[in-house]
Amino acid sequence: MKKYYLLIILFFAALIGSAINPHDYFTWILEVFPAIISFFILLFTFKNFRFTYLTYCLILVHCCILFIGGHYTYALVPAFNWIRDVFHQGRNNYDKLGHFAQGFIPAFIVREIYIRKNIIQKKSWIPFLTVVVCMSISMCYEFLEWFVSVSSGSSGDSFLGTQGDVWDTQSDMLFATIGAICMVTLFSGLQDKKIKESLVA
Repeated sequence: MKKYYLLIILFFAALIGSAINPHDYFTWILEVFPAIISFFILLFTFKNFRFTYLTYCLILVHCCILFIGGHYTYALVPAFNWIRDVFHQGRNNYDKLGHFAQGFIPAFIVREIYIRKNIIQKKSWIPFLTVVVCMSISMCYEFLEWFVSVSSGSSGDSFLGTQGDVWDTQSDMLFATIGAICMVTLFSGLQDKKIKESLVA
């Protein structure tokens, strides 16, 4: 159990660190609330359904990506400003990393649930349906961004984070889809191994 407590400590350390002098607290709350909600869902379901440790570690990584985006806003993360300047990019692309993770890491969660709960009898459908669920999550998140922006006016611009790119919403969903596809094509074998190890343990 100690390894799970370590993840919890790291989660709150990163959360608290992100809350110290963020760009603005409205954007910070909007960006980190999915991580906080996810934490409590995982906490309350831990006894009944325990994911592999690999999946929990990746969820923590995703949370940290959200915390960094919440602290700086996705358009102003310093390291990606440097990448933008060095490679002469037109924008800060930290949000693309975030959306790639939005597909890649939920794919671990969805695929593990499918396998361990034996939800899909025909296993050849699991990769496709995993990607479809991740695409749906990405689409719903874009709906949320749109709703917040419309409801809050200029206050929600940092949360929307289009940086003047009219195709930002579509490219966000594309990166999430690519992330999910990368997971099911490159890491399914590793996840299967970790699931078997967890069942033996």
